[in-house]
Amino acid sequence: MTIDPSAMKYLIQARLEADGIVEKPDVVGAIFGQTEGLLGEELDLRDLQKSGRIGRIEVEVDSKKGRSSGAIFIPSSLDQVETSILAAALETIDRVGPCKAQIKVEKVEDVRVTKRNKIIERAKQLLGQMLEGSKATGTDLLDEVRASVQVSEIVSFGSERLPAGPNVEDSDAIVIVEGRQDVLTLLRSGIKNAVAVEGTNVPKSIQDLSREKVVTVFLDGDRGGDLILKELLQVAEVDFIARAPRGREVEELTQKQIMKALRNKIPAEQYVEMYGLGAMYKHPEKEAPGGPMPEAPARPASEAAEPMEPARMAPRPEPARAPRPVTPQLEKYRDILLGLGGTSKAKILGGDDAVVAEVPVRELVETLKDNGKGAKAIVFDGIITQRILDIASELGIRSVIGTKMGTVTKQPAGIEVLTRDDFA
Repeated sequence: MTIDPSAMKYLIQARLEADGIVEKPDVVGAIFGQTEGLLGEELDLRDLQKSGRIGRIEVEVDSKKGRSSGAIFIPSSLDQVETSILAAALETIDRVGPCKAQIKVEKVEDVRVTKRNKIIERAKQLLGQMLEGSKATGTDLLDEVRASVQVSEIVSFGSERLPAGPNVEDSDAIVIVEGRQDVLTLLRSGIKNAVAVEGTNVPKSIQDLSREKVVTVFLDGDRGGDLILKELLQVAEVDFIARAPRGREVEELTQKQIMKALRNKIPAEQYVEMYGLGAMYKHPEKEAPGGPMPEAPARPASEAAEPMEPARMAPRPEPARAPRPVTPQLEKYRDILLGLGGTSKAKILGGDDAVVAEVPVRELVETLKDNGKGAKAIVFDGIITQRILDIASELGIRSVIGTKMGTVTKQPAGIEVLTRDDFA
């Protein structure tokens, strides 16, 4: 069926049944002939068709066993009322040619609604395709721009041209990572002061840089990270140590995991005591008030080759110490130390033994350097290290109380050092 689109607002659809064989011209002639004069001059079908307000009448008819049936389609650009009257007039036709016939209007379709529905459905399809394409393009665009920015931000540091963030030289603190991809991962998290060692052989540029800046080592949680850390502890001056979770790599971590790992960094002295690495640890000369601390002798090659497995390594046992006589002041320190058990926190006491600050043990060194003037004693749930004693001596702190002694090569004069064993 072909319908004239120029006359389409409504489409009258009717069903024809005739008791005999009829053809299309018979049906069209019956429509024009039997409605002539029925609806008045304004709705005369011939005049309406000449003026284009009624389109071409289409008929589909089929004859079987001496009977004919088919469909009639009349496109209309009349208004709703006029079209409905015209449709109703079709049902008055009772003969087609020589045969008795009946016409039943099935529906009057608003073609514009049908078109709008088709437009909506097609628009949905096109919009879905467009959004899908835009999403992919947007993602590619973001990735491309982000990658280009990251690559542009990476600089080459030192004579070895190590991958590094743009702020390594200007920052007071740096983060040492394993490779270029780790630097990129930290850049994505907004950390621009990272530099990569690019292997277990620590470059001289890193060694020199570690003497000038506060160094945080941030390594993978695997054997490769263990080996690089051992090398760094021997040849560079490390202040803090952070690790990816065991079995994970830094480049695999999300921004939240990276920030959490760096917030939970452990002072190097405490880390080496926890995992029995004191023999290879090089004390940071930049923090020692009395000049460089002597290095501990190198560990045997067979021992140095063992990976650092926290689950398998236990702190080295301390020599037995005779308990101190319990004075009222020691009683107070004991109560504070026992109250801190398992919290990994430290309390800084003033001249009247009042608590002036309470901080995590990992922040104790920085807090003392910034706000430790006037402190009388330190009580903390952690290992007493050479660095803490050196800072305490410099600040005039008279008592340092911790859970146990670490590797202390020289105890400063004038400082009373107590551990949990002293209160037994």
